[in-house]
Amino acid sequence: MASVHESLYFNPMMTNGVVHANVFGIKDWVTPYKIAVLVLLNEMGRTGEGAVSLMERRRLNQLLLPLLQGPDITLSKLYKLIEESCPQLANSVQIRIKLMAEGELKDMEQFFDDLTDSFSGTEPEVHKTSVVGLFLRHMILAYSKLSFSQVFKLYTALQQYFQNGEKKTVEDTDMELTNREEGERKMEKEELDVSIREEEVSCSGPLSQKQAEFFLSQQASLLKNDETKALTPASLQKELNNLLKFNPDFAEAHYLSYLNNLRVQDVFSSTHSLLHYFDRLILTGAESKSNGEEGYGRSLRYAALNLAALHCRFGHYQQAELALQEAIRIAQESNDHVCLQHCLSWLYVLGQKRSDSYVLLEHSVKKAVHFGLPYLASLGIQSLVQQRAFAGKTANKLMDALKDSDLLHWKHSLSELIDISIAQKTAIWRLYGRSTMALQQAQMLLSMNSLESVNAGVQQNNTESFAVALCHLAELHAEQGCFAAASEVLKHLKERFPPNSQHAQLWMLCDQKIQFDRAMNDGKYHLADSLVTGITALNSIEGVYRKAIVLQAQNQMSEAHKLLQKLLIHCQKIRNTEMVISVLLSVAELYWRSSSPTIALPVLLQALALSKEYRLQYLASETVLNLAFAQLILGIPEQALSLLHMAIEPILADGAVLDKGRAMFLVAKCQVASAASYDPPKKAEALEAAIENLNEAKNYFAKVDCKEQIRDVVYFQARLYHTLGKTQERNRCAMLFRQLHQELPSHGVPLINHL
Repeated sequence: MASVHESLYFNPMMTNGVVHANVFGIKDWVTPYKIAVLVLLNEMGRTGEGAVSLMERRRLNQLLLPLLQGPDITLSKLYKLIEESCPQLANSVQIRIKLMAEGELKDMEQFFDDLTDSFSGTEPEVHKTSVVGLFLRHMILAYSKLSFSQVFKLYTALQQYFQNGEKKTVEDTDMELTNREEGERKMEKEELDVSIREEEVSCSGPLSQKQAEFFLSQQASLLKNDETKALTPASLQKELNNLLKFNPDFAEAHYLSYLNNLRVQDVFSSTHSLLHYFDRLILTGAESKSNGEEGYGRSLRYAALNLAALHCRFGHYQQAELALQEAIRIAQESNDHVCLQHCLSWLYVLGQKRSDSYVLLEHSVKKAVHFGLPYLASLGIQSLVQQRAFAGKTANKLMDALKDSDLLHWKHSLSELIDISIAQKTAIWRLYGRSTMALQQAQMLLSMNSLESVNAGVQQNNTESFAVALCHLAELHAEQGCFAAASEVLKHLKERFPPNSQHAQLWMLCDQKIQFDRAMNDGKYHLADSLVTGITALNSIEGVYRKAIVLQAQNQMSEAHKLLQKLLIHCQKIRNTEMVISVLLSVAELYWRSSSPTIALPVLLQALALSKEYRLQYLASETVLNLAFAQLILGIPEQALSLLHMAIEPILADGAVLDKGRAMFLVAKCQVASAASYDPPKKAEALEAAIENLNEAKNYFAKVDCKEQIRDVVYFQARLYHTLGKTQERNRCAMLFRQLHQELPSHGVPLINHL
């Protein structure tokens, strides 16, 4: 279950997707690119309404804002963007720029003189206070302030800009003619090289204040909502270094550098950037100017709080606790209740393994509600629900608590927390063994996220909640034998969350676990063993458990037992009840495979008591299934059958296909064992019923390609058909058994002696 406190990072540069750049020394100036944009605006004003269709004008209007706010781009790329919106206008812009660049300096002078006409008349083409009007006025003012030598340099730069654009256009045309038949591979490589060169050209000089603000706000929004559309970590760091080269005191660039380093789990660089951000914030006096000494103290306490969050994220809990104590001390001196509430939430995160941590959490929720902090209050409620789910509280109480937090979300439009809440419900239903409900919640989250679009065509579905829901979906499909569907979900996850993204570990672990289960079902233990290393790197407890399962399957009982005992002690210490029960079931299986079913009974009863106490219904059903098998081995099949009637319904309703097959196989075994004392007619009827159950079990095992279990089923069917005198069916099952037995040797394990 994902941690719901991942969103508690203080992000001072984001307010509704806008970056607040407090100090930036570089103002707007005229560049060749901006002259090209001015030509586009001038041509749009000169073109009549009939010459350009309504759809083309709409596309042009949508194009203008990123052109005005974004960094400079090459002329060839600008032509391409305009041509996609309106080909006719692209041709006019190209001719106009060509005449200006190949003409004389006075042509550029005349162009800027004519720009002022846009504001003249009773119905001017452009309003002075509009976005376009402000851009035109800034450019006219910046141009009028230039000296003659600066004007000449600008004109020379315009000529060079035009020549580079023309050269690039000619190269693209020649390439298209010569390589049209040859293939798309060379084209793709060339396009990649072109994009890199264009990036170098666009970022060769300093950005203006507005361009820097737009760039930072865009990248920060993409990192939060859709990381795949943001620049790669290396490219973004290069851009930020370029920004900081021209203005080292630009605090918000340091903060974005901190977020960027977090993506690649770089502890040193992220700490360095975070400290630089708060140092610059204090040095520039950005906050102290508006808040006096209070602003200075605010920066210090939030610096300590963010440092604590950073150390906690990387598992440095002692350093995190020290930083948090410092933040609490400064916040108490300043009487800052909001900061203290954040500190209280992080205190819970640091001490959530303690038995009394729920007291901190309840106090945090009450205080957050008192001070009007719905975001923190909701996170606290969801953490409380998560903790009580692990403590074995009933599902109806947990869902009622989540309903209360949902009311807060909808009331305050906290869409991110709505996603977290639904992902939490998915995880809780899976924990309690209700796969149908978990599937419903996961699909609800996916459909909700696909409807909510963010700026710049970004879909807000690349958050941790979305990744968690998709991983649950992949695992649920794999459990039902729908491996093709699970592969499609994982493929989508890999596209949404590339390996270098911060949530990629979720799908990596999910993928490894599905591959491991398939290898074990197929009897390929060497392949499963090779996957254990990858699982251990992502989740050490899960990796050790899977290693023990492989050793057990390979009949290395003593090694498996030692590993399981160590894991059991560790899981009991950290209170991982779900894994404790799974380990106990594996230990019990190890005992009866070693022909010691009486020793397995106390272990199974302990597992049953735990699963009942913590209301883990599915694990309880699985434990009852194992108890029934132990009773069958001990020679009391009638009691085993009565136990099976208790456990089989939840397994058939919400269980994995493999568990359904095992349950039906066990029912058939119990029916055969019970029929030993029946009269011949009644015995034949019981054996026929057992054969039907075996057919159903075989179908379940076939869905997950579990050849070892299919081999055991057909062996048992052949024995039953022989008893009933059905020679043809017996021979068919015997032939199938022989094929599977040659493919999967039994390693000396009695065929009917394991579940």
